[in-house]
Amino acid sequence: MPIHKYQEILEKLQEDINSGHYKPGQRLPSEPELVRRYSTSRMTVFRAMRELQTLGLVTRKVGSGTYVAEKKSVDSHVFGLLIPDLGQTEIFETICQGMMEAPQALHHALLWGNTASRGNDRAETAEQLCRHYIAKNVSGVFFAPVEFNAERNAVNHRIVAELDRAQVPVVLLDRCLEPYPDRSRYDLIGIDNRRAAYHLTEHLLNAGAQRIAFFGRPNSAPTVDARISGYREAIHILAKDMPARVHLGDPEDTKLLQSVMKKHSPDAFICANDDTAGRLIHTLLTIGKRVPEDVRVAGFDDVKYASLLPVPLTTMRQPCKQIGQSALSVMLERIAMPDLPTRDVLLGCELVVRKSCGGTVPTVAKS
Repeated sequence: MPIHKYQEILEKLQEDINSGHYKPGQRLPSEPELVRRYSTSRMTVFRAMRELQTLGLVTRKVGSGTYVAEKKSVDSHVFGLLIPDLGQTEIFETICQGMMEAPQALHHALLWGNTASRGNDRAETAEQLCRHYIAKNVSGVFFAPVEFNAERNAVNHRIVAELDRAQVPVVLLDRCLEPYPDRSRYDLIGIDNRRAAYHLTEHLLNAGAQRIAFFGRPNSAPTVDARISGYREAIHILAKDMPARVHLGDPEDTKLLQSVMKKHSPDAFICANDDTAGRLIHTLLTIGKRVPEDVRVAGFDDVKYASLLPVPLTTMRQPCKQIGQSALSVMLERIAMPDLPTRDVLLGCELVVRKSCGGTVPTVAKS
């Protein structure tokens, strides 16, 4: 993966500070100097300098410049990972890997908790892990709210309430606490789900689909509601005569799918994620429907097995490592500046076109 320009500047200045090339109290090159040296924009240099400040390596003096901090050693933090789907949903492992590979991760540690249980047990385990992190006096918690549980809203609010009482900062991964389109008061790092679903729907329309439906599981995270919203918006704007149909259920339920096909005859499904899409493809094949000749299918995430399904899956690829890197930056900024406004950091996706929507050669397009 290519290194972004700001990371190059950040890592070089970190190296120069840690090696003693720039000594405590010494003024660093000015931003205009760094712009010329690295042939980049002022905003890119500003971002690198801001992260150095967040790490505690420099201090900035208005009207004077940026100086190496007198105390070279930075505070080390231990962060808790409260991710009920860790080990179950592939994207979170890559997100955590992105955190560990971030330039700022050198001075910090992540605690991985075991939440590999299901249903109500998973929610109970998440609450226990929350209390464990509070007892460990962690500096912050990265939290992916519980889903696929009828009591998920109450569980998620109990967890953040306990963290609030303990004054532990929270950064949300992938999904919000509140039903879409409501917003919680915690920083959120993920993708622009509404926009991604809009573009995926647009792609299927351009591929010739005339009756596109959305399929998801009940009690899903608010990300799925955002994807449904993007799907509905695309149908409304781009295909005004096409009804928007949303089906929530078990993608392996043969009777349900037969009923949907008989009643509405969809010729394409946008699925809430790749797991749902993969199971739906198997069920479609079981009931005698060909993919993509009879029904096109597309999903979200681009997990490893997406290209290995009986019909390779068209999907929206999440930039998981970048989500992890951004999450760590936001957490450190939240600790350094607690009064910052609540932020959504929403990254773009890539459309990966494979055979399940009628594509013959895998292609990737920015969204």
